[in-house]
Amino acid sequence: MIKVHSYESLGTYDGPGIRLVVFLQGCNFRCLYCANPDTIDTKGESKETAPEEILRMAVSQKPFFGKKGGVTFSGGEPTFQAKALVPLCRMLKEAGIHICIDSNGGIWNKDVEELFTLADLTLLDVKEFNDERHKTLTSRSNAQTLKTAAWLEANHRPFWLRYVLVNGYSNFTDDIKALGEHFKDYQMIERVEILPYHTLGVHKYEAMQMEYKLKDVDLNTPEQLETAKELFGRYFKTVFVN
Repeated sequence: MIKVHSYESLGTYDGPGIRLVVFLQGCNFRCLYCANPDTIDTKGESKETAPEEILRMAVSQKPFFGKKGGVTFSGGEPTFQAKALVPLCRMLKEAGIHICIDSNGGIWNKDVEELFTLADLTLLDVKEFNDERHKTLTSRSNAQTLKTAAWLEANHRPFWLRYVLVNGYSNFTDDIKALGEHFKDYQMIERVEILPYHTLGVHKYEAMQMEYKLKDVDLNTPEQLETAKELFGRYFKTVFVN
């Protein structure tokens, strides 16, 4: 069984084309800006769902996917449930459905390796390149995330690199340059997505009686986003502000 938090049909922000986005329960990171704090706990309000049920939903929506769309597993952190997802991904592949995994790359075991092998595309969230700032932002090291990126590159698995631009936490010129230098020769990075910082999930913290610790952080200005896009563009050919 798979612990599913929620679904989004006809999604256009989490991978190519039109997609069924499956938000899964449980996460190993504790990102200060997390927009889905209700997915962090391993159980939460999730519904245990048979893989066949998700397959049925995907197949029923397949006519809307077109040539580029498919299913994206997000969260939470999908690799948290890698063992349960592997059989489902095998069934999705048999049904000819494109599979995308939106991951922080911070978990690694044999099931995770098989999951990434089955995925057609990985959306790899690199929260910060400087490890100390990464720990401040997520309460975890970025070491495994960078190892996961290296594995994707070495095993010819295509991925998108995603970076949330948070003023005072990840919007540092030197860190973005260091990230660019680290990844500039990667052949498997198909595109880089800059994700503007937003506060759309703040109401969830209030409902859960949790403190939102970035309430004093300003949203990105158009100029800041353009500067970041130009900076990433020095190292990568395809850069988008999502």
